[in-house]
Amino acid sequence: MYIKGKIMSIWDIFKKIENGNNNVKGKIEYIIVGLGNFGIEYNETRHNAGFMAVDRLSKKNGFDISRVKFKSKTGETLINGKRCLVLKPTTYMNNSGEAVAEAMNFYKIPIENVIVIYDDISLEPGKLRIRRKGSDGGHNGIKSIIALTGSIEFPRIKIGVGKKPNPNYNLADWVLSKFSEDDKKALEPVLEKAVDSLGFIVEGNIDKAMNLYNS
Repeated sequence: MYIKGKIMSIWDIFKKIENGNNNVKGKIEYIIVGLGNFGIEYNETRHNAGFMAVDRLSKKNGFDISRVKFKSKTGETLINGKRCLVLKPTTYMNNSGEAVAEAMNFYKIPIENVIVIYDDISLEPGKLRIRRKGSDGGHNGIKSIIALTGSIEFPRIKIGVGKKPNPNYNLADWVLSKFSEDDKKALEPVLEKAVDSLGFIVEGNIDKAMNLYNS
């Protein structure tokens, strides 16, 4: 079969049907949240690493993140047989918890089944860190999620975006700055690893995900 300039095998077609937004059936079991800020001016900024990861997931699994719901752009996909709701909160970073809490409450999802992907300035570009739970670490998006869900018990995937060039550099200016070309290259394999790690996490194998992908 020939689609959009590409020859698709029967297996490719099956996967597209299986993972497509309109064909995902069953109960939502996991919520996957990529953190960032909406707006053209924020594209490819350090603070949008979480958005970049879920965009990569959407491209890989062949679904759209376009439906407006739960103060987010949303989509649905299957990951290793688990039906997952994918969120890109439109609240801006500091109020990300509003979107997460709304979706959790609607689908009655336990906090342990909410996976948050976001930027971490303590890790260099090219590094990834998966954690079962933890404090906000000074990240305002995580701070909002903890405040509005009342828990730190959610798994997270932290994507390295690099520390400030010097101690006097304004933190907000740094996280809202664009990635350099070198940093973009370092980020590419990390986004792939973040997406690949989700399969282990939704199966309850977070320890294996940490062993395979933490760097």
